[in-house]
Amino acid sequence: MSQLDWLSHLLQTITVTGKLEAHCTYGAPWRVDWAQSGAHEIPYHIVLKGRAILEDPASGTIKELVSGDIVLLPQGAAHVLHDGSGAAPGATRNQLSPAGWMLSENDGQGEQLDMLCGRFLIEPPHDRLIRDYLPATLMVRTVQDRGDERAAPASNHLASLVGFMRMESAGDKPGGHAILNALTSALFTLALRAASESEQAPAGLLALASHRRLAPAIVAMFADPARGWTLPELADLCSMSRATFMRHFQEKLGRSAVELLTDIRMSLATNELKKQGMTTEAVADLVGYRSVAAFRRAFTDKMGMTPGQCRRLAQVSG
Repeated sequence: MSQLDWLSHLLQTITVTGKLEAHCTYGAPWRVDWAQSGAHEIPYHIVLKGRAILEDPASGTIKELVSGDIVLLPQGAAHVLHDGSGAAPGATRNQLSPAGWMLSENDGQGEQLDMLCGRFLIEPPHDRLIRDYLPATLMVRTVQDRGDERAAPASNHLASLVGFMRMESAGDKPGGHAILNALTSALFTLALRAASESEQAPAGLLALASHRRLAPAIVAMFADPARGWTLPELADLCSMSRATFMRHFQEKLGRSAVELLTDIRMSLATNELKKQGMTTEAVADLVGYRSVAAFRRAFTDKMGMTPGQCRRLAQVSG
């Protein structure tokens, strides 16, 4: 089983869709303010040409984005994008394209920017799993330094995908809206893969999965979450002592292996509870609980509702 299988299992558990919202072509000075996103939304930005400054007022984080950079904000934080000049931005003109996304431009004569903006939509309650295990800001660089032969394969694939998105967004051909939304969904997966392959993987699940010694435990828990994994068994998979495994796991993820396993199980349980005819007892057994009472307690603690409430909510929304 490969190191990246954990990502396939994760994306089989959660439902992620995407949509392109705006194609921005600006000349400096320019500025765009983004409000806090909904609980199940992750905004993203792709700099096709030029540069942009990303600011998160709440955390005080400032990042420079250049051509080929992709940034995701898994926490959905309010943020600002601007040209960095400090000059007052001019007015923008917004026009809805036939394909459904906004074409936004200005008359700025300074440095030119070409940027795609959109968001990923994660079906509740799986947005909690993503928000808890991904960093507040995730940046992926698709253009490597010249002469750098260490470029990760995922980054190369991501660059090709972004190039395809650029062509589709610049045209007005039939099916463009559907194609771009499908490409956006693929963008999410490739961005996570590229981040996990990078030499400096961000904190959280991506850092854990890129840790060669800890990766076997991640793969095992995602591949067979119903198994009654013990800490000694997971440590053995990683050729570590129990104490060393627990320490490294906590340092990389900020949570214990038991917490991650429980989160995986509860996400799977949520999917099963939505199915017609699935009893709480059957779901508890399917995700590794021999005691229905223990399953109910764990589910209620993690999901903020009982299994029965989850089932009724799914029936109403369905």
